[in-house]
Amino acid sequence: MLCGQVEQLTNEIYNFFNRFVSWETSIIRSGDLTLSENHAIELLGTYGKMNMKTLADKLAVTRGTVTVTVDRLEKDGYAKRSSIEEDRRAYIIELTLDGHKAFEEHHKHHLRLTEELVHLLSDAETENLLRILQKLNADLF
Repeated sequence: MLCGQVEQLTNEIYNFFNRFVSWETSIIRSGDLTLSENHAIELLGTYGKMNMKTLADKLAVTRGTVTVTVDRLEKDGYAKRSSIEEDRRAYIIELTLDGHKAFEEHHKHHLRLTEELVHLLSDAETENLLRILQKLNADLF
């Protein structure tokens, strides 16, 4: 890849990321949850209950950071924490009914944005984008 292409690709990724974060921040401001709380709810809603370590790994944050997030979610009634029989030091986190409602609401916004993106692309471009994102997510993160 030529140096100019790397520079151009860097700029496009940067611009897309900033616009996406700005869009997501505007959606979150309309609710009562923080960005990190929404991300935790999104993961728990998508993958189901999980332990603290797995949640921290999927969020790419420390266990201490995820503990603070889960504490707030639990206090506000969006998640519940239960100990594991085999290891009382470990906890499983799962969404409550209110947590599932918050997930559905937030996830609708993600689906709407994705529909808007797909509308701009041909079927072949959409398939290519999906394959590229799957490869990047599998190989990088």
